[in-house]
Amino acid sequence: MKIGIVGGTFDPIHNGHLMLGAYAYDNFQLDEVWFMPNGNPPHKSEEIKIDFRLEMVKLAIEDKEEFHLSTFEMEEERHSYSYETLEKLQKIYPKNRFYFIIGADSLFTIEFWKEPARVLQACVILAACREDKDINQMNTQIAYLTKKYNAEIRLLKMPLIDISSSDIRKKCEKGESIDTLVPKKVLNYIQTHQLYEVK
Repeated sequence: MKIGIVGGTFDPIHNGHLMLGAYAYDNFQLDEVWFMPNGNPPHKSEEIKIDFRLEMVKLAIEDKEEFHLSTFEMEEERHSYSYETLEKLQKIYPKNRFYFIIGADSLFTIEFWKEPARVLQACVILAACREDKDINQMNTQIAYLTKKYNAEIRLLKMPLIDISSSDIRKKCEKGESIDTLVPKKVLNYIQTHQLYEVK
């Protein structure tokens, strides 16, 4: 099977995450897209408990058969690194091919990740190409990484998504509307549990 992976803290999950998964699924004929919340990310301090973030992901994708929730990284008590996750998935599912879906910015910073060569060997990278990144820059970076690491990287062309979890949290703190930024069920959950409000 061809499996796409959308990882992140999902604090909270938003419409941009879902669009990323949908475009990858459609454009690369994937069999499934796994949304994989990171329970203990090495580069971020946890703001909302994992239980809340997990439930928001469940609510966001429950009506989409092609989307699945993976708790693989959440089960790790220590910091989770992408190369470790991808290599473990390869061992557990040797017949599957994994497509790691990343944003345009990550394509230019991936060499600063832990063990970038192992990340690039363990999967196909789908790099979202947004309007704020010049296509020539993207292609140059792809050619460089492909040659240096013998990597397989493809452009995932999609509209500019001007949504970030940090902006959503700030809006909630200010009492501003996020109706158009998150799925309705996620919005209701955030409001019911008063997440991101200034206490």
